[in-house]
Amino acid sequence: ADNVRRSGHGDPMYRTGSPQRVADRSSFHGTPAGLPRSGSGSGTGGNGDDVVTATVLPFPEPPVRRRRRWLLASVLTGVVLLGAFLAFLYLSPALALKTITVQGNSLLTTDEVHRALQPLMGKPLTTIHDDDVAALLADRPEVAGVDVVAQPPSEIVVTLAERVPVAVLQSGETFLLIDDEGRAIGTAANRADARLPLIDGGTEAVNSAVFSTVTSVLSVLPEGVLTQLDHASASSVDSVQLQLLNGQQVFWGSAESNVAKARALEALLQMPPKDPPVKVFDVSTPTAPVTR
Repeated sequence: ADNVRRSGHGDPMYRTGSPQRVADRSSFHGTPAGLPRSGSGSGTGGNGDDVVTATVLPFPEPPVRRRRRWLLASVLTGVVLLGAFLAFLYLSPALALKTITVQGNSLLTTDEVHRALQPLMGKPLTTIHDDDVAALLADRPEVAGVDVVAQPPSEIVVTLAERVPVAVLQSGETFLLIDDEGRAIGTAANRADARLPLIDGGTEAVNSAVFSTVTSVLSVLPEGVLTQLDHASASSVDSVQLQLLNGQQVFWGSAESNVAKARALEALLQMPPKDPPVKVFDVSTPTAPVTR
């Protein structure tokens, strides 16, 4: 008979005479072969189970990803700082307007400009533009345009481009300065202060058919000639006449070749006085001016 070695419960464990192990104890507890076991084999629960422990090793982050994350963080930080700096510049009380310097004005006084631009005082320089100044001066007929330059921390320089008066119209006791479009752009205290030719016909002259012809002639005259004129008139678009302060007459004719006629008249006025003196300068044909 086979000699059988039994456990305490009578289960066969090994057969005598056979080198083969019938069953491995570890298989009863589900422990994979080859893994280390903790404890002495009796287990922590008193039932003989073995406890398996494992250590998870973290993988290091790739350098490329780390650099990308650092670059993104740097860019976002820079954007935030730049935005904060620009907001400070745009709204900072340190850049509030305190001083307005006016240039290029002769018809409009500096005090009048300051009063018109008073609403801008205290605003940051970065919020003030040419259009803002132009809007506040829009009701001033003297102003044709403006240029604004900021001078941090608290000053702007306003340069005015004024319309140019070319003649005077008399309205009662008032002498109106007008430009070449017939726009009244100022007043003169008296006729002598204007130092511009008077257009005959009073304020109604601006409605006449020849008004634009007369002003187009006056607008091309050099300042040295313009200040010598007493008045201008025209009975038709082809018969513009000028009178100098000394009583001499200028027959201009039509408004054609105005620039050439102005040069001819300027040259004639620089000629030495004649005896008898010249009474009429005829520049209606500028290439062949005549005196008589």
